[in-house]
Amino acid sequence: MALGEFELIDKYFTRPVRRAALGVGDDCALLVPAPGTQLAVSTDLLIEGRHFLSTVLPERLGHKALAVNLSDLAACGARPLGFTLGLSLPQPDEAWLEGFARGLFALAERHGCELVGGDTTRGPLAISITVFGEVPAGQALLRSGARPGDDVYVSGTLGDARLALEVFRGAVSLPGEDFDRVRRAMELPQPRVALGAALRGIATAAVDVSDGFAGDLGHVLRRSGVGATIEAEALPRSAVLARQPPEWQRRCTLTGGDDYELVFTAPAARRTEVEAAAREAGVPVTRVGRIDAEPGLRVLGPEGRPLAADLHTFDHFKTP
Repeated sequence: MALGEFELIDKYFTRPVRRAALGVGDDCALLVPAPGTQLAVSTDLLIEGRHFLSTVLPERLGHKALAVNLSDLAACGARPLGFTLGLSLPQPDEAWLEGFARGLFALAERHGCELVGGDTTRGPLAISITVFGEVPAGQALLRSGARPGDDVYVSGTLGDARLALEVFRGAVSLPGEDFDRVRRAMELPQPRVALGAALRGIATAAVDVSDGFAGDLGHVLRRSGVGATIEAEALPRSAVLARQPPEWQRRCTLTGGDDYELVFTAPAARRTEVEAAAREAGVPVTRVGRIDAEPGLRVLGPEGRPLAADLHTFDHFKTP
């Protein structure tokens, strides 16, 4: 007999809560942020064919659905508390549900983030998660704090997810092992929660790279009323991407998207503290440029020459 809505929820998505006052089963969940903290909230919607391919393994999809939300908390320096799940399914496929729930809860448990509610319905495959976190009052990392003279940093590496997408599109060919590596980056991003928390009080602004480095840094520049100069060759990339032609390297690192790394700014005088925060979080960071008083984003190529590059990044209503 096919699963009904409530049997589906009970079997795959109901777990006891340890930190929330009330979880799945009532009209509302009850969360209890620690005294002296503010609640950080973020929502992401993932649609099949727009945000993920139909060929993705359900376990990886469960991971990524939560990871992209945890990445937003990381960009604010927030500690995860819990999340809600909205799930639209054409039909309740138990093998798919088991894999999806396994990937979802493995990441949730790693970050102490409990499922506290949500909704299910019949329809095209779509996943909506709202995540809740807490951050000490007045210490959230925002997009609006960058100042002229600040360094610009990025965590991890950029561009592998875009390179994997281009393989799926048939524009690039990679040997099997290289493709497996970049596909893993695309389907299993790692939210930099520990780094975001370690940067509180050090970084002046932060954003996560979801739509592309240039575009997401652009959000910081606009909100802060500043500009930036970036060295394209300094942008960190994997060995796989570094073996591609320079044009592909620039395209993937500057505008690729789906990396879910952190881009952040910090005063030049605090470089030692940034390095210590990175070591504490176990995440490499790379200094890639500086914040300028002059508005706009300037990208320098080899030998410091201005680079004429297409810096258009992903936009849900402009990108085909």
